[in-house]
Amino acid sequence: MIQVEWKGKRAFEATPPTGNKFMMDAYPEVGGQDLGPTPMEAFLAAGAACSGIDVMQILEKKRQKVTSYRIEVEGQQRKSETYPKPYVDIVFHHIIEGENLDPVAVEQAVKLSDEKYCTAIATLRAGPTVSSVFEIVGQGSIDGVSQALAS
Repeated sequence: MIQVEWKGKRAFEATPPTGNKFMMDAYPEVGGQDLGPTPMEAFLAAGAACSGIDVMQILEKKRQKVTSYRIEVEGQQRKSETYPKPYVDIVFHHIIEGENLDPVAVEQAVKLSDEKYCTAIATLRAGPTVSSVFEIVGQGSIDGVSQALAS
């Protein structure tokens, strides 16, 4: 389980099972304080990092010597005046440098990550069922109120 806790204004701190906390915030024009990436920026970065980890593991097994690697992610959101504005197109652009890199090995590594190994990308493609529940606790509330939201 990942716990995400409000830290004031629009900032939230995430604590994953690893204990490696990170902050997310909104853009300043909507009340954020630039304390971290926006949730949607973190969302795209998570997909890139997931794929990058796979690609590096595969290239290491193929004995490819990578000296520099970055992934540029472009996400296009639905154009609309109303919310939500989900991503309708996401492109992960892998930019890899190294010594005598085999283009076939690099292509295979990216393809294997994209189609087989990267759980973040697979989750995007699967369109998982998402649900929300809420609970009101503490002073001034009715104890034990817990409710699932109707879908």
